[in-house]
Amino acid sequence: MKGTDIMRARNYRQLGLAVAGLLFLAGPAWAVPSFARQTGLPCNACHTTPPELTALGRQFKLDGYTLSTAKQITAPAKGNTSGLQLAASLPISVMFQIADSFMNTVPAGTQNGDIEFPQQLSLFLAGAWSSNVGSFLQVTYSGAGDHFSIDNTDIRYARQSMWGNTPVAWGLDFNNNPTVEDLWNDTPAWGFPWISSDVAPAPAAGALIDGGLAQDVGGVGAYAMFNNHFYVDGTLYRSMHVGAIPPTSANAINIDGAAPYGRVAWQQQVGKNTLFEIGGYGMYVRDFPLAVSGAYDSTRDLAVDFSLDQTIGANQWSLYATDIYEHSTLTASMAAGLAGLIPHHLNTGRIDTTYHWGDRYSATVGVFSTSGTSDPVLYAPTAVSGSASGSPQSSGYVLQAGYWPWQNINFTLQYTGYWRFNGGSTNYDGSGRNATGNNSVYLAGWFIF
Repeated sequence: MKGTDIMRARNYRQLGLAVAGLLFLAGPAWAVPSFARQTGLPCNACHTTPPELTALGRQFKLDGYTLSTAKQITAPAKGNTSGLQLAASLPISVMFQIADSFMNTVPAGTQNGDIEFPQQLSLFLAGAWSSNVGSFLQVTYSGAGDHFSIDNTDIRYARQSMWGNTPVAWGLDFNNNPTVEDLWNDTPAWGFPWISSDVAPAPAAGALIDGGLAQDVGGVGAYAMFNNHFYVDGTLYRSMHVGAIPPTSANAINIDGAAPYGRVAWQQQVGKNTLFEIGGYGMYVRDFPLAVSGAYDSTRDLAVDFSLDQTIGANQWSLYATDIYEHSTLTASMAAGLAGLIPHHLNTGRIDTTYHWGDRYSATVGVFSTSGTSDPVLYAPTAVSGSASGSPQSSGYVLQAGYWPWQNINFTLQYTGYWRFNGGSTNYDGSGRNATGNNSVYLAGWFIF
């Protein structure tokens, strides 16, 4: 065997033992079954409450989704003849999700209790394409939108090397959502809550890196993990509006050139039962709002994050936190009448903790808060979704319980409550609605096969 192959086998063997003895946790979601078919491992080898990753799941993603025990079609490379390593079956999976939502106070003229059958139907092309290339590629049908569209997508070219005496896992990454390439569950793309109602109102303000560019950009970058401790990633993103190519003045955000994204993290095991990670990430975007040239806005997002996993007997406790600080200069938006001020800042903090009973039950508590610059033009008074004060401040909590009768079937009960919504606790929208009116109960069933 080559040195890198031996290193990879050793990494997986050690991680497999760690999973068996340390991280035998709760079931999957986005624990895509085609990965299980490819590796021969159960979903909970790589996932806790989905899409939370175990140490083995992070290594599998780091290595480009290529670990396989399934039947392969192979041919050796020789001279000018290319080699081949291809899965004998196409790595496709399906997720079907049904849901129902109930609000504390429904907007006038609407019913309470909005069943969605489905809320979404997703198709996944997830697994190895060759010996060093693999993907997590998701296409989703939305019941609310009544159409299919590209969803989170991550395509990787991955290698293992030695840098002196230090093992390095490195690769190239192509994706369509900043932070979707990340290995931990405290950054926006894979952070809690992992599913939620698309019927209940959501706060108006959010950092750009916090889902504001999801599936609206295309990025290419490089990453490396040194000695399974220090991780670094850099990606450049450009606008890629689905259904609007090339970008036009009809698009709300058109990136000027390319927007850089950066990420550093350190992970460390403490004793036999605790694994933690601490890091930071950020992005700088210069864009033309409703234009393709001329005056521009600029946004700088900087964030810190922390995660902790601890085994307690046959159970597991997880803690995730992130804090995002955004500074924006909205020169173009103010000139276009879209904002009332040029300098803006926004601060978003989230912390959540989950306890897993074996691989069948889980309970999560999360708290969130957003605050920033008041702007009555950017955050205008509108019934339900607006702000009477022009303030972006919102805060609240999420309580969630999960039950996995099988590793590919989940039932979720979630309650979201608000202390403040769009700047106020009472009459926040100027139309008499209180923040607690947006409190909601959400029921969902996931069927993944």
